[in-house]
Amino acid sequence: MKGSWKKFITRRALKTVPAKQERDRPVSAYRQARSYREMLITIRHTARDFLLITTGIFSAAFGFKGFLLTNGFIDGGATGISLLISALSIIPLYVLIICVNIPFMILGYTTMGRNFAVKTVIAISGLALVLATVPFPNVTDDNLLVAIFGGFFLGAGIGLTVRGGAVIDGTEILAIYLSRKLGTTIGDIVILINILIFSAAAYFLSVEIALYSMITYLAASKTLDFIIEGIEEYIGVTIVSAHSEEIRQMIINKLGRGVTVYSGKRGYGKKGETKDVDIIYTVITRLEINKLNTEIEKIEPDAFVVMSSVKDTKGGMIKKRRLKH
Repeated sequence: MKGSWKKFITRRALKTVPAKQERDRPVSAYRQARSYREMLITIRHTARDFLLITTGIFSAAFGFKGFLLTNGFIDGGATGISLLISALSIIPLYVLIICVNIPFMILGYTTMGRNFAVKTVIAISGLALVLATVPFPNVTDDNLLVAIFGGFFLGAGIGLTVRGGAVIDGTEILAIYLSRKLGTTIGDIVILINILIFSAAAYFLSVEIALYSMITYLAASKTLDFIIEGIEEYIGVTIVSAHSEEIRQMIINKLGRGVTVYSGKRGYGKKGETKDVDIIYTVITRLEINKLNTEIEKIEPDAFVVMSSVKDTKGGMIKKRRLKH
């Protein structure tokens, strides 16, 4: 019985439908272990995504009902459209959240794939359900606090949902689709959409509400970036130096970071002569930049160093290892 169960897991993981003779063939221990590991990884990631999406739903709902709805403020994107229509009509927000996002859900299926679309449908439906059934207290009536903290909780909810592989605001799906069709950047399209939304808010509601809503949008977008890009801001550093081995040892022993060494060629001089050189790449935090520059200057003041922002990292020696003193 146990062997049959392992065979079933293996074939499900490999996504095959074996013939009768294949069903009777013994499955190797390696394939059984690999299939079992893949199954565990899938379950773990699915549970994590579900937790992130659920937390995001409640955070966004709290931002809506605890701050924005009772004070008439809106946000950008699809949520802003829903809030604007809700303020101008008697249609409940939880109905509008679904209706406004239906085109984006369909577009997400064609643009991002079925798995993304299914998660998005679950996330948006869950948000609508929470808005319709879960009561939240009105935290404050101070306009500035409403704008800032309403945007904070809404942005956190959107960011956590994106971390879980879904969206509760479909504007970016539209922006991705239009950028491919029109050849423009995603950011330009998002800005254009939000200009139209806030202009409509100024016309139908008031200029004051539109201005406070812009603060809400800024707070939400900054929180969204913070959640998606991670708490720690990493810097990728590329170093070209004739003393690459010394620098490599310094990064490992003094900074406690891992390195990647590339074999490359160094060009210099009027005739463009080239020379073989080892190129070092490492990832550090912003707080370690000063120390890295100081140590590099001690080894070779003229080393060529390029730094760039890294939004997120995974695997490798990302977490600083403990140094032996």
